[in-house]
Amino acid sequence: MSTSSTGVLVLLGAPLGNPEDASPRVASELVRADVIAAEDTRRLQRLLRELGVSTSAAITSYFEGNESGRTEPLIEQLYDGKRVAVITDGGMPSVSDPGYRLVRAAIDAGFTVTAAPGASAVTTALALSGLPCDRFCFEGFAPRKDGERRRLFASLAEERRTMVFFESPRRVADVLRAMAAAFGGERSAALCRELTKTHEEIRRGGLGELAAGAESDPPRGEITLVVEGWGGPDPEDATPEALAAAVARLEAAGTDRKAAMKEVASRFGVPRREVYDSLIDRD
Repeated sequence: MSTSSTGVLVLLGAPLGNPEDASPRVASELVRADVIAAEDTRRLQRLLRELGVSTSAAITSYFEGNESGRTEPLIEQLYDGKRVAVITDGGMPSVSDPGYRLVRAAIDAGFTVTAAPGASAVTTALALSGLPCDRFCFEGFAPRKDGERRRLFASLAEERRTMVFFESPRRVADVLRAMAAAFGGERSAALCRELTKTHEEIRRGGLGELAAGAESDPPRGEITLVVEGWGGPDPEDATPEALAAAVARLEAAGTDRKAAMKEVASRFGVPRREVYDSLIDRD
């Protein structure tokens, strides 16, 4: 048990599925903690059994639905000098999981915040995708509403970095169709499901192919999507139709027309007048 007069917040990287991926430090921090805030207390108890450890810590639930209300009581525990551990169902707290509010509040209050790193669905899927890993961006879950989702994908259509998304199996077919419409059906991608678990599966192919596969053979479980970044246009691709479509995507994402025209001219390496003419021809 902690005897420090100053509390410490510890973020624990939980295994994605295979308990053997939990580090020895994660196990020792679970034993050492005075308080454990768990996204699912039942899964925490199962993990403790799988790791063969027990804890005398006070265990409290800390999930999306009660995160705002539970943050202040946990901060009070830090003021009392307690060592507070946060663990989610898998991966690192705060990364599309509960934890950010508590981390921010603890930092603002001047407490030490540290982590016992663990498995990451983002980097695991990225490495398994076969797509470039040198530069990537994590976009989390796409918006549920169709219009917001289309605007997001339009704004990312010319993102050069490999993109990583989380998605629900119930929405993944719709999301892949929207991606294919925004990025092109031939854009390479990987659908990674149930990482490190018994039924782990990696589907690789074009977005159009993956969308069709998700409709005919719906994937189950937790899903991470990895999408190839935009490779940039070939000079021969600067057709009036392509220029006008690029402007339209930027406008759909909220960029005003003048700025969009400037951006497209720069990307395609053509005079701005050529972009303007493409819009006149379209209108």
